[in-house]
Amino acid sequence: MLAIQEHNDLELQVLIGTASVVDRYGDISSQLEKDGFCVNAKFYNLVEGENPLTMAKTAGLALIEASTAFDNLSPDIVLVIGDRYDVLPIAVSAIYMNILLAHTMGGEVTGTIDESIRHSITKLAHIHFPANQDSFDRIVRLGENPDCVYNVGCPRNDLIKAEVASPDSLLIVQDYFSKNVGVGPVQDLSNKFFVVSQHPVTTDYGNNDLYMTNILEALSSFELPTILLWPNSDAGSDEISRAVRKYRELYSPSWLQVFKDLPVQIYIHLLNATACLIGNSSSGIREGSLLGSPVVNIGSRQNTRLCSSNVITTSNDPNDIKNAISYQLTHGKYTSDSIYGDGTAGVQIANILSKVSVNLQKTITY
Repeated sequence: MLAIQEHNDLELQVLIGTASVVDRYGDISSQLEKDGFCVNAKFYNLVEGENPLTMAKTAGLALIEASTAFDNLSPDIVLVIGDRYDVLPIAVSAIYMNILLAHTMGGEVTGTIDESIRHSITKLAHIHFPANQDSFDRIVRLGENPDCVYNVGCPRNDLIKAEVASPDSLLIVQDYFSKNVGVGPVQDLSNKFFVVSQHPVTTDYGNNDLYMTNILEALSSFELPTILLWPNSDAGSDEISRAVRKYRELYSPSWLQVFKDLPVQIYIHLLNATACLIGNSSSGIREGSLLGSPVVNIGSRQNTRLCSSNVITTSNDPNDIKNAISYQLTHGKYTSDSIYGDGTAGVQIANILSKVSVNLQKTITY
């Protein structure tokens, strides 16, 4: 977004909806404006319930709302990100309205419903911006024109590259958390601390509360200061939230503090300074690889995603989780790895979008 906004031949329009405009998941509207962006259109489509039915209805409403927004904004290209369930209807809306579709972070392999959504968007998209060579090759094998696939790296690494050039991450983290209080006792982050980011596994709906409870059980044997982030809005979100609330009610852990969301810049420094990121967020695999952050990746949500040596993948069993955390505590920081790009993706994407010439009518290439 920064690179597009600064490019002389491009005009940026920002459309946000679903969880991005709901306070309980961290409404990002004010943060975007603070970062110098104008929100051109906003829509409300999140159906409460966080179960498979409401997830499907939320996606349906997104298709309707995005179509109206595109009709008003008249974009030449719609750029969508990744594999979220609410991104697929945005992509469908664009192609139905004969708008060129560009897609970042396609071609990767993971678990949960994201795996299916990601490849579906790839087959809809006209222009592809994968984050590594492995993903590039897979997109081509899916029948996409190699001339329309650009291995640019992960745009999130652009922010990391800029942020870690700032002063010491630990000092930035300490300063931020001394002024911003989540739920639970304020934690001392001057020494070793954990970060937990666990999201629902939608294809395993009904078991997410158990998975979260197992993580908390494993963490209780360490009792190190822990910053836990609220789950996203996927089906099963309430299961995770319920498990956290129940655990806090039963045990009143002095080592646990919960935040619904964090500014991306603060999260980068938090990830850079933590002794270990625990859960199933892709940030440990993507950002964590460049930062060298120790990560314990739990369960199937990131199943077979390309990982660097900083990631240990474990089952949902509390003893397995505990053993993996112990290993990462002993190991400490890893060497930085640029398997998801060198931090120049944004400029590359903007330059490509400014001059790309693509046929609206797609044809499979095998």
